[in-house]
Amino acid sequence: MGRRHGTEAARMAVPQGRRSSTFTRLLRHGFTDPSAAQRLLDSPEVAGVRADSVLLDALGGTADPDLALLGLVRLVEALPEEAEDGDEAGTRQALLDTLVTAKPLRDRLLGVLGASEALGDHLARHPQAWHALVTYEPADLHPTTPEFEQALAEGIWGGPGAGMPRPDALRVAYRRALLAIAARDVCGTTDVTQAAAELADLATATLRAALEIAAEEQPEDAAACRLAVIGMGKCGGRELNYVSDVDVIFVAESVDGVEEGKAVQAATRLAARLMRICSDVTIEGTIWPVDANLRPEGRNGPLVRTLSSHLAYYQRWAKTWEFQALLKARPVAGDGALGQAYVDALAPLVWQAAERDNFVPDVQQMRRRVVENIPVAEIDRELKLGPGGLRDVEFAVQMLQLVHGRTDESLRSGTTLDALAALAAGGYVGRSDAAALDEAYRFLRSMEHRIQLYRLRRTHLVPEDEPDLRRLGRSLHFRTEPVAELGTAWRRYAREVRRLHEKLFYRPLLDAVAQLEPGEARLSSKAAGQRLEALGYADPTGALRHLEALASGVSRKAAIQRTLLPVLLGWFADSADPDAGLLGFRKVSDALGKTPWYLRLLRDEGAAAENLARVLSAGRLAPDLLLRAPEAVALLGDPGGLRPRGREHLEQEVLAAVGRADGAEQAVAAARGVRRRELFRTAAADVI
Repeated sequence: MGRRHGTEAARMAVPQGRRSSTFTRLLRHGFTDPSAAQRLLDSPEVAGVRADSVLLDALGGTADPDLALLGLVRLVEALPEEAEDGDEAGTRQALLDTLVTAKPLRDRLLGVLGASEALGDHLARHPQAWHALVTYEPADLHPTTPEFEQALAEGIWGGPGAGMPRPDALRVAYRRALLAIAARDVCGTTDVTQAAAELADLATATLRAALEIAAEEQPEDAAACRLAVIGMGKCGGRELNYVSDVDVIFVAESVDGVEEGKAVQAATRLAARLMRICSDVTIEGTIWPVDANLRPEGRNGPLVRTLSSHLAYYQRWAKTWEFQALLKARPVAGDGALGQAYVDALAPLVWQAAERDNFVPDVQQMRRRVVENIPVAEIDRELKLGPGGLRDVEFAVQMLQLVHGRTDESLRSGTTLDALAALAAGGYVGRSDAAALDEAYRFLRSMEHRIQLYRLRRTHLVPEDEPDLRRLGRSLHFRTEPVAELGTAWRRYAREVRRLHEKLFYRPLLDAVAQLEPGEARLSSKAAGQRLEALGYADPTGALRHLEALASGVSRKAAIQRTLLPVLLGWFADSADPDAGLLGFRKVSDALGKTPWYLRLLRDEGAAAENLARVLSAGRLAPDLLLRAPEAVALLGDPGGLRPRGREHLEQEVLAAVGRADGAEQAVAAARGVRRRELFRTAAADVI
């Protein structure tokens, strides 16, 4: 993928001799097989529009003009030539007329046909579905669950579903709704996060419809229990893919007059039927698998449990990763009150997970295991699980949420990018780092969406064949050299994700914060006073004044200080003079607090923060030197920063500093500055 490619026209095999003007135009518009395209344009189905330059321009703007033209011809062939039951809008000519005169339909329809072979197949089988793309009401631009529920209900219980088994009617209605989502996506009406939210809302509506069908088929079971469906994973977080297992957990309770055991059995039959409705493959295809393996005990445990049974499991047996999974839990179908009770009951346990022994190392090890289990032949193409992939962003964000979300409720979002924005706003992640992660995550998710949309298959592997890469690159607006440009962008974003993942995911400060008691993770005046006494500060009142000066206010500096101080207080307390350490930290912060790199260094480099705490608490020499040359704190975050410098190196540095001075007085000051920094380097190395 890294080899250089010429322009698309240069790569195509072009016959010798004089080309026809149409052939040349097809080449210029991005067709890779102009001869086949010419034959399709000559077919009688599109005879009325073959010469229309607007149509050719629109085809050339798609991800795959050849595929879009083939899909269009198949769609037209599937439509009747004459009106049936007086329905002129359902004829071939109606589509062609609208296609030529209505740019919105033209862009949506051809955009989908050029990006998705699977949706082209659906349109050929259900040609009247093109009407879903003709006009959009304002509410249709960003539909949510209620709009999708209404659309599915009309497809199942209304006219379109007449004479069709309910589950098949649901599958057809689902694809029609998916068609509209894809059209908005490929045309840029929605961005990748909006498309992911719409896909999750459509999944929610689909689960509700499937449960309604199951209840209609099994009325006695439906009457014997209360059943709630909890969305997990990307469905729960409202960030779903085009094709993905929809993760759920089932919770049930009995109704009056029904024994609990019988109610759970009835709920289990309903849940199993819901899963089959969504995952069965019929002549109308399938929707997606419903995966309930995130439930207690996984596939070895019962499919359905009562709320008390769930709670007992999580209180006694659950592993760290199970609490991480619950970050995204959201009631999506069935008994809403029961679903909310489930989320409310388990939320406190989720936000206590970071207090577990070895929490941070456990999560880090789990991420390493995921990478280690990727087949060697696939690791370089694995968009989701591989190094620099989507999971790197998600794991880093989730661990930061679990560590800091115990006391900061603003971080408790199930949506990755919303949580990342909250982490940045709270000072837990640098703004530039958050912006870089956000941009990279959006790009990688866009790649994932386009890869899956082509055949509506569950995959996270970047294709290897050049035609597939070309289509993928063009779908992401790389048009000059789509394969090469795509490869360059993908590698750049993957490198950035991996760098930031390692910076955030493995920084030692996280482990220190995770080991604090819940009330200590963020400082209030009362909590700080109590902790200062418990830690053995000689002057808690004076120390509290320092803390108030450091952490009060609404500035970003104060927010970051409030995050750092609980950990630093513990490190100061481990020294011979905690009060001196805190006083020194205040003085250094007063001197450097307005410089952008200082707090960023302490927050993002855990070793720097711990080293600073040790230095400030170890007598007066090193702190005094640091206060006279506060920029030397940067040495504490550099792995080689405290190594001694040789005489020759120091002589050259002093001479260079003196040479830059404007006069004798400044020259002396410059030489003394180098001396103070080197004395600090030596003293700090001795302490650390």
